[in-house]
Amino acid sequence: MIRIALYQPDIAQNTGTIMRLAACLGLGIDIVEPSGFPVSDRAFRRAGMDYLDHVDWRRHNDFQAFEAARRADGHRLVLMTTRAAVPYAQFVYQAGDILMAGRESAGVPDEVHDAADARIVIPMAPGLRSLNVAVAVAMVAGEALRQTGTFPGTS
Repeated sequence: MIRIALYQPDIAQNTGTIMRLAACLGLGIDIVEPSGFPVSDRAFRRAGMDYLDHVDWRRHNDFQAFEAARRADGHRLVLMTTRAAVPYAQFVYQAGDILMAGRESAGVPDEVHDAADARIVIPMAPGLRSLNVAVAVAMVAGEALRQTGTFPGTS
């Protein structure tokens, strides 16, 4: 299963959108704390996340805890970053990849860049900085599912 990792997300609405995407496309979610809002089953349900029962989601207290779990499970970490050189559609995805998006306000620190097995970028028009994180996750996840043939209901 392809998973989406959110590194210290700032905006609850983006996280909710990504969790709904994950539910609909059969993706797992990893949330690396601390986040800019309460991360709990109760908080998501209160925000109307009725898709929560359909998502395999995990909380990690910090990046070190996430890394320990990822390495123990043998997953490759693919970082979405504007500091990468490989366009996301040219990268070769694997079914067990974890696709990580950084904080809306700050991306990820060098420690996370250094830990990534691969770094990918979404090419954009010159002079523009970034896409909304939920849009970026949807684009990359769609390409990863297409390449691995793991869209739900297509087997």
